Amino acid sequence: MSKFGTSQPVTRLEDSRFLTGKGRYVDDIMPVGALHGYVLRSTQAHGDITGHDVSAAREAPGVRLVLTAEDITAAGLENAMKFARVKTRGADPAAPVRPILAEGRVRFVGDPVAFIVADSLPEARDAAELVELDLDERPAKVDVAPGGETIHPEAPDNVAYDFDMGDDAATEAAMAGAAHVVSHTSHDNRIIANSMEPRGCYAEVEGDRLHLAFNGQGVWGTKGDLVKWLGIPEADVRVTNPDVGGGFGMKGMGYPEHFLVAHAARVLGKPVRWMSDRSEAMLSDNAGRDLTVTTTLGFDADLKLVAFRTDSLSNLGAYVSQFGQNIQSALYSKVLTGTYDVQTYHFRNRGVFTNTTQVDAYRGAGRPEAIYALERAMDFAARELGVDPLDLRRRNFIAKAAFPYRSATGELYDVGDFHRVLARAADEADMTGFASRRSASEAQGKLRGLGLCYYIESILGDPAETATIEITETGAKVYVGTQSNGQGHETVYAQLLHDQTGLPLETIEIVQGDSDLIANGGGTGGSRSVTVQGMAMRATADTLITQLCTFLDDDMDQRDTSFDAEEGVFRAPGSNVVVTLLEAAARARAAGKAEVSKATQTTTLPGRSYPNGCHIAEIEIDRDTGGTRVDRYTVVDDFGNLMNPRLAEGQVHGGVAQGIGQAITEHVVYDVDGQLLTASFMDYGMPRAEDVPFIAFRTEPVPSTANPLGMKGCGEAGTVGALAAVANAVQDALWPLGLRQVDMPFTPSRVWAMLQQGHEAVAAE
Repeated sequence: MSKFGTSQPVTRLEDSRFLTGKGRYVDDIMPVGALHGYVLRSTQAHGDITGHDVSAAREAPGVRLVLTAEDITAAGLENAMKFARVKTRGADPAAPVRPILAEGRVRFVGDPVAFIVADSLPEARDAAELVELDLDERPAKVDVAPGGETIHPEAPDNVAYDFDMGDDAATEAAMAGAAHVVSHTSHDNRIIANSMEPRGCYAEVEGDRLHLAFNGQGVWGTKGDLVKWLGIPEADVRVTNPDVGGGFGMKGMGYPEHFLVAHAARVLGKPVRWMSDRSEAMLSDNAGRDLTVTTTLGFDADLKLVAFRTDSLSNLGAYVSQFGQNIQSALYSKVLTGTYDVQTYHFRNRGVFTNTTQVDAYRGAGRPEAIYALERAMDFAARELGVDPLDLRRRNFIAKAAFPYRSATGELYDVGDFHRVLARAADEADMTGFASRRSASEAQGKLRGLGLCYYIESILGDPAETATIEITETGAKVYVGTQSNGQGHETVYAQLLHDQTGLPLETIEIVQGDSDLIANGGGTGGSRSVTVQGMAMRATADTLITQLCTFLDDDMDQRDTSFDAEEGVFRAPGSNVVVTLLEAAARARAAGKAEVSKATQTTTLPGRSYPNGCHIAEIEIDRDTGGTRVDRYTVVDDFGNLMNPRLAEGQVHGGVAQGIGQAITEHVVYDVDGQLLTASFMDYGMPRAEDVPFIAFRTEPVPSTANPLGMKGCGEAGTVGALAAVANAVQDALWPLGLRQVDMPFTPSRVWAMLQQGHEAVAAE
């Protein structure tokens, strides 16, 4: 194994800063004397704006500025957010304007209506109470189905797009000739990301320049948006990300507040800040998931898949968010057929507008949803056909010898050994001992179920990344284009450079999130960071070492100077002279050639990597209360070469916890009028420590061939595998009661209701 896969479980370097209160989050660095922004939001889900009087608010004590949609357009700015549309075979997707501030109509509870800037937050809030907003209420549409009250004229029946892939006729013919056809419908409940740090930002004018700081997942997309929106030169805009307390995809796109604080700061010539509180975040942050999927599987007589069909309806919310149309369509399709060898397929997804908050990326962005529907269907099929769920999967796995394998949807899976990983997982989970554990649970009046999920995910995002490495007097600075949201980037990047240069970890400084210091970058998302940024760092370090070797050849009148990465020194053949990396850089600076102690390289991944693995969950259900508890949890992953197993395990633990949260406790609920009923932690069931058991984590690495490091991303894998593992375990526990449709979240009240249905069915027999 190369030195890049040495698997050293180094303790996170950044944690000392965070644990001692020295983290610098956006609310910690607000400029002294910054004015406070407050967003007035609609309290109705759907209605026409018939009156909008802000004159009293403008005269209120401490108020400096009140912005409405009319004020934005009067300033010559476009009152619109950007978004991407998915490519479809038929009519172009609907593209209704998503206003920065509501114009003519409000479409969800939380829709921004006005932005008030005052000397203090209480004064801004008091002024908001003086705004006279008259609405003619319209019926709210909250169900994820075509039809209902029209939200956008551009979307008949509220269907924004109709996406399909594959061969419908060939799939239908294969289904007709199949020996067995099994269909399963799954509901993927809506969640709120609830990052530990809510969204926030501030803007300030620095001379002729605008500086926006926000807690996001990268700076360059937002910089480009501001440059275009304001119509000013790129050089006049600086965007920064300080420390960020969790993103999970939710902070990976633009929001109205970024534009509002930027414009207000330019108008007033003073810094303007905005920070969300928790309930405001729950109303305005992009939500995740929220779709219904019907999966149909066709098998031959030997239970080999011959056809695959998926039909889904997904919730877009009131408007198209930045990536919203692509999540449950194009991104979902990346892993549509999972780890199974089937080429005849058809996939259809329709995106539906509703009077709810926008839905966009949440940890996994389409891949957890695809794997959840597929693995629920495979487990359901195994039970319906009377075969072992593991055996059905083994019969249909892509064979190890078939790699590289082109999936039905066009993805090129580089490597994999699914049989080996599944066997290790079954052993680690002690599946042979499950029967005795089930008997022990039943003796206590409880139901026990075991469920598994075999997942694969596709790394997403820009395959190109840039790195700059500068050798300083005391160590090195590494400028990266990704942005840590708590993943431990500072540690793993320092490890990468240490392995290539021998520099001590504590002498390596990672610089991120500043558009003035880093020319470009792809930000963080799609589990791309370590593989894409790591390859760029490797190429940059190689260039740097080559530059210094060439310089030392001239400086010491030597030839063929080489670098020993393990010892961190340069040597020349036939010479006893040893020069450290820092000494070489110092010599270059002294000779007026400081440029050779700094290098920049941009690299592009030759292909994507495909992390995969097996999750096995065991749950217990209390018959009397419906209380459902995850009792045992085992994960065996193939992440290829691991730079830091401790960080990888932490990522898996966090992802599994979020998956368990969605499966057991989390659920966004709107009433028929579009009012959010789960807008606080008193009402929304965030998972707690007692809800998450010890997670046994092991790896069976098959090094990726898609990048020189042999790595595969791991940031979202935990969530991708967890949903179906837990849901299949609940299905297993309830199957003997005749229950065939069980859906997340498995809260006590929902499971208790299922139990009553099961008892009634058994009694009827």
